[in-house]
Amino acid sequence: MPVNQTLAQFSDWSYFTAFAFYLLAFMVAIAFYARRASAAELGKNSAERELVSVGAGAVAAGSESSTVASASDSGVVIDGKSAADAKVEKHLSLAHKLGTTAEMLIYVGVAVHFASVLLRGLATQRFPWGNLYEYVSVSLLFSMVVAAGVLHRESMRVFWPWLLAPVLALMFYGGKNLYVEAAPVVPALQSIWIPIHVTIIASGASIALVSGVSSILYLLRMAQPVGKEKGVLGKVVLPLPSAQTLDSIAYRTAIWAFPLFGLGIVLGAIWAEAAWGRYWGWDPKETVSFISWIIYALYLHARATSGWRNSKAAWINIVGFSTMVFNLFFINMVVSGLHSYAGLN
Repeated sequence: MPVNQTLAQFSDWSYFTAFAFYLLAFMVAIAFYARRASAAELGKNSAERELVSVGAGAVAAGSESSTVASASDSGVVIDGKSAADAKVEKHLSLAHKLGTTAEMLIYVGVAVHFASVLLRGLATQRFPWGNLYEYVSVSLLFSMVVAAGVLHRESMRVFWPWLLAPVLALMFYGGKNLYVEAAPVVPALQSIWIPIHVTIIASGASIALVSGVSSILYLLRMAQPVGKEKGVLGKVVLPLPSAQTLDSIAYRTAIWAFPLFGLGIVLGAIWAEAAWGRYWGWDPKETVSFISWIIYALYLHARATSGWRNSKAAWINIVGFSTMVFNLFFINMVVSGLHSYAGLN
């Protein structure tokens, strides 16, 4: 079928426009994150001063000097609030505005990103994931949609800079190094199974991205517990929620990624039987996909096992996602196999 070059051009423009919106949202999200960090640091310092003040008052209880010291430590009081509390509220107010702006930019970016995928499909009159460029675009779109649903609460907005960073990196790499002109797919991909198999696999991989980032942040938070942050790393993770919250996000998203990815593998095997006459042939992509699925099974088992609900399980989750990334790029682009047509050709 002939390709509608006009729609294909609009699809390309939409892709890079979505990237621009995500990039702008990333910069605003960093500003939001910095304000939340400043507010958290001010609140932490204020609490420490109050503890020192209470301790000083206990040592010199009843003395006039302790009263003066306490008043000095607590700061000037205006309308019932100390100067430190007023600063914290000011930072939080600005952070709220920045967070709302970043979220709106993300929603617009997701809408434009969806338009890019839709226009690509209309231009080629097929499901738009017949090559690696299209697969990366669709997977990242799914990741952003999932993240928008999981991170809609204000307390979760601190997650956005960490998630947008790999999304932007992958979009940039996909648009620069993986891009191919809109065109019909090879005969092997002209099957009803491609929208079913690839959609489910991409959905599982996109959710795994959210889970993997959550586990990385969980490890950072475990190294810097709430209220005990120290050094430069402590200031970086200061706005993050508790390790328990981050671990919960990683676990709950992995629960969805695991069966979706497994179902995608099963459906791929059914498609392989129809296309190649066998369900399984230990093709490199099949093999690494199966290894990834096994690792996620180990993660869920470890996460539910007493004694493993700590950094050990999180590391397994990160290894599982790393094998997915390895499969996406190295296996598709370097290793020769039956799935090689899904690469740059």
